[in-house]
Amino acid sequence: MNHYDITIIGAGLTGLTAARKFHSAGKDVLLVDKGRSVGGRLATRRVAEGKADHGAQFFTVRTNELQQEVDQWIKNGWIKHWFGEDYPRYTAIDGMNGLAKHIANGLNVRTHTKVDHWREYGEGYTITANDSSTWRSKKIIVTTPVPQAVALLENSGVEAGALERITFQPTYVGIFHFEKPTNLPPTGHIDKQLPAGVERIVDHYKKGISKDVVVSVYMTAEWSTEHYGENDVLDRIKEIVNGYLTFGDAVSEQLKKWRYAQAAATHSRSYKAVTGSVFVAGDAFLRPNDASGRTRFESAFISGIDVAKAVMK
Repeated sequence: MNHYDITIIGAGLTGLTAARKFHSAGKDVLLVDKGRSVGGRLATRRVAEGKADHGAQFFTVRTNELQQEVDQWIKNGWIKHWFGEDYPRYTAIDGMNGLAKHIANGLNVRTHTKVDHWREYGEGYTITANDSSTWRSKKIIVTTPVPQAVALLENSGVEAGALERITFQPTYVGIFHFEKPTNLPPTGHIDKQLPAGVERIVDHYKKGISKDVVVSVYMTAEWSTEHYGENDVLDRIKEIVNGYLTFGDAVSEQLKKWRYAQAAATHSRSYKAVTGSVFVAGDAFLRPNDASGRTRFESAFISGIDVAKAVMK
C-alpha cells in the first residue's frame, strides 16, 4: 500500500496550487480527482476544429501572490493579457484547461478516482476510492465544491459543522459552433447591456484559442437556478441571445451545466481545519480582507496557497 505525506482531493485550481507548493517543498503529495482531467472549472472543450472555454474565461489579479505567478506564467507563454487596461483580464493561450495542465506538470496526479471515505489509521488515514483502491496519508486536504466536501467528511465520520452553510448556485453555458464570423467585438467578449439572464458572451475564435468560430453563452446564476433541470434550456438561451448571434449559421450546439458554479454563501477564512490533519479549501474560502466577497479564480488560488502553508506549519 502506498503512503503519502498529503493527499489532496480535487484537482481544481486550489488543489493544483497547494500540490505545487508541497511538491516544491519536497513533500510526497498525491492529487486525486474524479474527472478525466485536472482543472475543475478551468475547463476547455474541443468543438470540431475549435475550442471553447466553458468554465472560467479569464481572471484578474488583486494580490501580490497571484501577480508573481502571473508574471511567470506570461514569461512561460502560458497566458496573455486579453483585454482591460486599468484592470487587466488574463486568459490562457490554449484554453484555460491548458493552464491547469501546465501547473499540474510533474505532479503525482490520479484522475478518474473518486474518494469514497477515509478511516483513521495510526498517525494518519487509510483512504478508499470508488474503485476499491486504497492508500495511506498523514494529512488530507479536500478542495472539491463544499457540498461534495461535506458529504465526503460525513461519510468519513468527520463533523462538517459550519461548512454546511456554504451553498452554491448553478450556471448554464450554451456552446455554439458557427460557419461564419460573429458580429461580437474584436476581443470576442461582451458582458455589458445584455438581455436579462445573460452574464456574458464569448467568441473563442476572436479570443484567439479556436480555429473555428465557437461561442459560449453564460447565463446568470439566478437564471440558471430558475430554469435548472428544465428540458428546453438550450432553446431558451438561443431565444434570449438571438439578436447577438445568427443561429441560422450554427453547425452544432451543446449545453454545459455547472451544478456548483458560484458560492451563494462563502467562508470568512481562506481554508478550514476540520481536524488537526484534515483541511477543506477552495474558491468559496475567502481571506477576511477579501473585499470582493465572491468566488473567483484568485480566491481559489489564494486558498491553495494558504492551506498549504497551514499544513506545513
